[in-house]
Amino acid sequence: MNQINTLHQDKRPGFPQGDAEYTCHYMDTEIFTVGEFSIKPFMLDRDINAVHDWVNREYAVYWGMQGFTLEQVRNCYQKLCEEQAVYAGFYQSDLCFLIELYDPASDLVAQFYPHRHGDLGMHILLAPASQPLNHFSWTVFYTVMNFICQLPGVKRIVVEPDARNNKIHRLNQRAGFCNHQKIFFPHKTALLATVDADFFLSIHKQSNFIMNHSLVSSVDIDHQPFLATSHLQPRLWAEVNRLLICKAISEFAHECLIIPELITESDLYHQYYLEVVAQENSQKNHVIRYEFDARVMALNHWSVQAESISKFQNGQLVPLNAQQFIVEFHKQLSIATDKLPVYLEEISNTLNSSAYKRTRLGVAARELLDADFQTIESAMLEGHPAFVANNGRVGFDAKDYRQYTPEVGQLFKPVWVAVHHSKAHFACASTLDYKSLMVQELGEKIVDEFNKKIARLSLNQEEYYFMPVHPWQWFNKISSVFSADIAQHKIICLGFSEDDYQAQQSIRTLFNRSCPEKNYVKMSLSILNMGFMRGLSPYYMSGTPAINEWVGNCLAQDKYLQQNGFYMLREIASIGYSNSLYDQIPSRDTAYRKMLACLWRESPIKLLKQNERLMTMAALLYLDADGDALIKHLVQSSGKTVSAWVKSYLAAYLTPLIHCFYKHDLVFMPHGENIILVMHNHTPVRAIMKDIAEEIAIMNMDIQLPDLVDRVQVDVPEQMKVLSIFIDVFDGFFRYLAPLLDEHLGFSEQAFWKLVAGCFHEYQLQHPELNEKFARYDFFCDEFAHSCLNRLQLVNNLQMISDLMDQAQSLQFSGNLKNPIAAFRQVPATAADQLDESCL
Repeated sequence: MNQINTLHQDKRPGFPQGDAEYTCHYMDTEIFTVGEFSIKPFMLDRDINAVHDWVNREYAVYWGMQGFTLEQVRNCYQKLCEEQAVYAGFYQSDLCFLIELYDPASDLVAQFYPHRHGDLGMHILLAPASQPLNHFSWTVFYTVMNFICQLPGVKRIVVEPDARNNKIHRLNQRAGFCNHQKIFFPHKTALLATVDADFFLSIHKQSNFIMNHSLVSSVDIDHQPFLATSHLQPRLWAEVNRLLICKAISEFAHECLIIPELITESDLYHQYYLEVVAQENSQKNHVIRYEFDARVMALNHWSVQAESISKFQNGQLVPLNAQQFIVEFHKQLSIATDKLPVYLEEISNTLNSSAYKRTRLGVAARELLDADFQTIESAMLEGHPAFVANNGRVGFDAKDYRQYTPEVGQLFKPVWVAVHHSKAHFACASTLDYKSLMVQELGEKIVDEFNKKIARLSLNQEEYYFMPVHPWQWFNKISSVFSADIAQHKIICLGFSEDDYQAQQSIRTLFNRSCPEKNYVKMSLSILNMGFMRGLSPYYMSGTPAINEWVGNCLAQDKYLQQNGFYMLREIASIGYSNSLYDQIPSRDTAYRKMLACLWRESPIKLLKQNERLMTMAALLYLDADGDALIKHLVQSSGKTVSAWVKSYLAAYLTPLIHCFYKHDLVFMPHGENIILVMHNHTPVRAIMKDIAEEIAIMNMDIQLPDLVDRVQVDVPEQMKVLSIFIDVFDGFFRYLAPLLDEHLGFSEQAFWKLVAGCFHEYQLQHPELNEKFARYDFFCDEFAHSCLNRLQLVNNLQMISDLMDQAQSLQFSGNLKNPIAAFRQVPATAADQLDESCL
C-alpha cells in the first residue's frame, strides 16, 4: 500500500498533493479477488459527467440532486471543492465511488454533538452497479475507511446519513460506527454516528480487509484466532441478549411456565412484570424484577416489545443477560440441575449465532424480495420460532461454525467413503438401483476412480457401497469411533466430493450448489441441537425409500392434490451402516447407533415452471435486523390485496394438509423449515413438503400397509388426532404469522383467522362424502390441548423424545388453548370472500 503523501497546507482535510493517489490491492487471497482500487483527488472535467449521472439515479435520492442539470451539478462540486476535500475512487481504472470529507466544526452537524479535535466528516457515494460483484459495496467502504483512518491528525470519523438510508446504516454498523441519535437538519432527518480511527484500524486491519464475517473462513481463524469472535461486540451482544430474553418471556409465558403480572393497562400494549427472588453465591438474596410491555393475542401468544424490557435488581436498573434470566427462573422452568449447564451452553451458542447473523450484509428484508432459493435459506435469522435455545449446536467449535452452519452459507465438500455390504444396508425406490444412483450423483469417471481405490487394496469393489459423510462427522466421530472398522477395511475413505454443498436450516441436510438439479443429501451429524443428537438411524434409513414411495404414490394418484399442486420431495435412496459393538447395547436409542447413515432426497429445482422461484416457508416470518418484515414486501410487491395474498397462501399450504388429514389420515410435520413455497409474482402458488420418513404418521390402524411402511402407522387417541394441525400449523406457525400481518400490513388477527376458517369451510363444502369425518374431527371446537415444545426440551434437553416409535408418550401438555377459528363455526364457506372492511 502506498504511503499517504504530505497534505496541502490549506484547510481542506486530507487532500494529497498533485496527482498523488492511495492504492490498495486485494489480490488472489483465499477470501476474494476483486482487483485494484485507487483514490485520487476529484477533477471536475474528468469526473463530473459520471457524477451527474449517479446523482440523478433513484438510488441516490439521499444525495439531494435529482433533477439537477449537468451545469448545476458542476457548480455544486466546484464550490464544494473549494470548501471540502473531494476524492474520486476507481476500481480497475473505472470511476466507481466519490468521497467528500469535511470539518464537522464548520458544518451544521456541530450543533448536534460535542465536537472533538481530530473529528472528520465523511460522505460516500457509489456508482450504480453495471455488473454486480459479491461484497463490492463493503469492499469499497472498507477501502475508504482505511484511507481516511490513516490520514494524519484524524482521530474520529463522523457520519450523518439520511435516517431512511438503511444500506449505508448497515455498512456503517459493520465498520464499527456507534449510532448516537437522530438529528434534524432543514433538508433531512439524519442518524448521527461516529467511530474512532484507532478502533477501526486495531480491529479491522488485522483481518486483512475483512469485516463481512461471512467471508471469514476456518483457515483465517487458524492464522488470526481473534476472528473467531470478531462478531462479539458489546453493543451487539446487548442487543441479542435483549432479543432472546424477549423471546424467552414470550414463549415461556405462552407455555405457562412463567406468569407475568399486570402493572398498567393501555389501549394496545399493557405493562407487565415478572419477579423472582434469586440467590447469589448461596449467601445473599436478590429481588429480580423484569418489566415490559406486551399484548396477549390469539393462542395465548405474548407479543412482547423488546425495547421495553427493563431489569431491576433490588430496585436498581441492571443490564440484561439471557443466561442469567434462565438461571433466575430455572425452578419455574423445571430444568433439572444436571441438565441446566448444558441448556445454558445452548443459550450461549444461540446468542453467539444471533450476534453473528446480525453482522452480515445482504439480509435486509427488501433485499431478499428477489433473492434466490439458497440466499434466502442462509439469510434466516431466527431459527425455530418456538424453541428459545434453538441454535445450540453443541459439538461445533468456532471453525466448524464458520464452515458448516446454514447462516454462514459456506460451500463445502462431503467426504465419500466405501462401506462393506456385511455391515451396510442400501435401499432405494423401485424405479432406481444403486449403480444408477452413483452414476447420477458422482458421474462415471468418479465411480471408476473410487472402484480403483478399492481394487488397489486388493479388495472386491462389488462388496462395497459408496456413501457421503458430513466432513465434521468424518473427522470428529467416524475416524475415531469406527477405528476398528476402518482398520479392517469395512470402511474406506475415498476422498472429498467434487461437488460443493451448502447446509440447509436443518443443518445436516445439504443442497448441491455445483449441480442444483442433483439430490439433497442428509447425513448423520452427532451434534446436540434442540433436544436431539442429530444422528440418523440405520434402521430408519432401511425403510425410508419404501415409505416415501408409498406415500408419494398415494399423493400422486389423488386428483385433488394434483390440481392443488402439492408435492412431496421423495427420499429416493438411503444407506445405513451398523456398528455391531453398539448394536449389543440394550438401549435402542443410543446416539452411537446413529452415527453413520445417509439419504438422498429429490431436489425441488426440477419442479419449477417459468417465472417461478423457491422460498423456504420460514421466510414468511423473517424480520431483518432493523425489524422490517419480508412478508410486507412480498404482499406489497405482489399487486394483490392482503386478503387475496393470504388466500393464495392458505390454498397452497393449509388446504392440502386438511385434505391429507381427512382423506388419507395422513399428517406431516409442516413447520417452516419443512415447507418450500413455490412463488409466482411474490405470491405462494404451491407448497412442497420435505423430510418425510421421520416426520409423518398415518393415523388409521385399519389400513393394510406394506412391510417397512407400517412403522409410520400410529395408534393415536381420537381426541389427539386434531392436534397434528392445531399444534403444528395453528400454534407452530400461524401464531407467529398473524401478528406480523397485523403489525406490518394492518391486517387484523380476526381477518386472518376468518380466512383460515373459510379455508376449512370451503374444503368441507367441496367434499360432502367426508361429512362423517368432519363431525368426528371438529376443527371448530372451542379449545384444544396445548402441547408445548419448550417444556419438552426443558424436561430433557439431551433427548427430548425418548422413543421415536412412540413419540406421544413424551409430549408435554399445559392446559388448553382457545381455538381462534371456533368463533367462525357458523360462517358460510363463502364468508372468506365477503370480509367487511372492519376486519381488514
